[in-house]
Amino acid sequence: MDTFCIGVAIIGLMFAAYRGWSIILIAPFFAIIAAILSEFGIMPTYTELYMTRLAEYTKTYYPVFLFGAVFARLMEKGGLASAIAGKIISLLGEQRALLAVILGCAALTYGGLSVFVVAFVMYPFGAEIFRKADIPKKLLPATMWIGIFSFAMVALPGTPQIQNIIPSSYFGTSTWAGVGIGLFATVLFLGSAMGWLSFRAKSLKAKGEGYGGEIAQKQQRDRTLPSWQASLIPLLMVIVINIILSNPFNWAWGFHWSQSSLEPFAPFGLSLITPNVSKVQAIWSISVALIISSFAAAYIGRKRYTSKRENLLETINFGAASSCAAVLNVASGFAFGSVMVTMPGFFPIKAILTVIAESAGPLVAAVVTTNIMCGITGSASGGLTIALSMLGEQWAQMATAQGISLEALHRIISIASVGIDPVPHCGALVTLLAICGLTHKDSYFDIIVLLGIKFFIPFLCIVFYMLTGIA
Repeated sequence: MDTFCIGVAIIGLMFAAYRGWSIILIAPFFAIIAAILSEFGIMPTYTELYMTRLAEYTKTYYPVFLFGAVFARLMEKGGLASAIAGKIISLLGEQRALLAVILGCAALTYGGLSVFVVAFVMYPFGAEIFRKADIPKKLLPATMWIGIFSFAMVALPGTPQIQNIIPSSYFGTSTWAGVGIGLFATVLFLGSAMGWLSFRAKSLKAKGEGYGGEIAQKQQRDRTLPSWQASLIPLLMVIVINIILSNPFNWAWGFHWSQSSLEPFAPFGLSLITPNVSKVQAIWSISVALIISSFAAAYIGRKRYTSKRENLLETINFGAASSCAAVLNVASGFAFGSVMVTMPGFFPIKAILTVIAESAGPLVAAVVTTNIMCGITGSASGGLTIALSMLGEQWAQMATAQGISLEALHRIISIASVGIDPVPHCGALVTLLAICGLTHKDSYFDIIVLLGIKFFIPFLCIVFYMLTGIA
C-alpha cells in the first residue's frame, strides 16, 4: 500500500504539473500524500524532511542560479546575446539553417545564459532563417531543443549549466570532468540530430510543406547592439575564469582553493556545512566567474543603458528575483524526490536499482536510474539530483572499487540526465512550445524521435570509455 501511495503521488504531480500548477505549491502536497500510509507523520514529513531537503539544495546551488540569472539578464538586455546569435546565423546562412540555429543556441547555452533566456533570444532569429529557407516551422522546437538542452548543457566540458555542476558536489570533480567522453557525446548528439532533422526537412519539402502561413517578423537592425566580437568577451571570460579557478587539470601553477578555509566555521556547528572544500570548489569557481563576467557584460552593453533603452538596476534586480523562482522550482522537485526515496514503499524499487548496479556496474545503473527519475519529474536537473541523492554515494564507492574514473561517472550521469527528460509534462518543453507558438500536436513527433536517439547516447559513452579508457 505504501508503494501505491508513492505511485499516486508521482502520477498526481505529473498530471498537475502538466495542467500548469506550480511545482513549488504542489510538490509538498503530493509528498504528504506519499507519506499518508507510512510510518512518518504528515506534518513531520513536510517540515522536517521535505523542507530540510529543499533547504539543502538551495544552500548548495542557489549561488549558481543567482549569479547565472543576473549574468543572463545582462547579456540579454545589453544586446550581447542578440548580437552573437545574429552573427552566427548570418555566417552560416539559410543553406545551413538547421545548423545555424543549433549552434546559435549552443553558443549562448555554453556561454552561461539561462536555457530559458536562450530560447527567448533565439526564437526570432530561428524563425526568420527557417522562413527564408522555407523549412517547416514545426521543426523549430526540436532544432532549438537540441541546441539548448543537449550537448551544450551536459556534454561539452566546462559548461556552466547546473546539470554539469550538480555531480561535482557528489563526486568532488570539476565542471571539466570527462573531457574525452563529453566531446564524444557532443559528436553523437550533433550528428544524430542533424541527420534526423535534415531528413525530416527534405521529406517534408518533397511533400510540398514549407514554413507555413505565419511569417516571422523581420528583425530590424538595432543600432544599440554591441559588436558581436565584444559580445563574445563575457562568454569567454566565464569559460577561462572557471578553468583557472576550478583548475580541472591540477596544474601546479594553477589556482588552488585553500583546504583550511572551512575550519573557522567548525565551532558554529552548522548542520548544512560541507565536509570539505572539494565538494563546493566547482560552485565557488563558476560563481566567481559569473560575477566577474557580469561586470564585463554590463560595461559592453552600456550603450543600451546610457540611452535609457534599458535600466541597469531594473535589469539586475529582475535577474536576481527570477533566480528565486528558478531555484525553488528545482529544489521543490528535489525535495519531493527525497521524500519518495525515503518512504518504505520505495525500498523495493531501490532494491531493483541496487541489483542493476551490482550486476551491470555503476555506470549502467547511473544511466538507468537517472533516466527514470528525469522522466518522472520532467526535469533534467531535478531527476539528476534525486538520482544522486539516492544512490550517488554508492555509485562512487563502486566506481572507485572497480577502477572506474569518477570523472567518467560525472560526465556520463550528466549526459544521461537529458535522455528522456522532454516528456510531455516537461516544463522546459511546454515553455519552448509556447515561445514558438506551437503545440504538442504540431511538433512533439520530432522531439520524441530525438528523445529516443538521446536515450542511447550515454550507453554508447559507456562503451566508448570501456573500450578506450578515455575519460
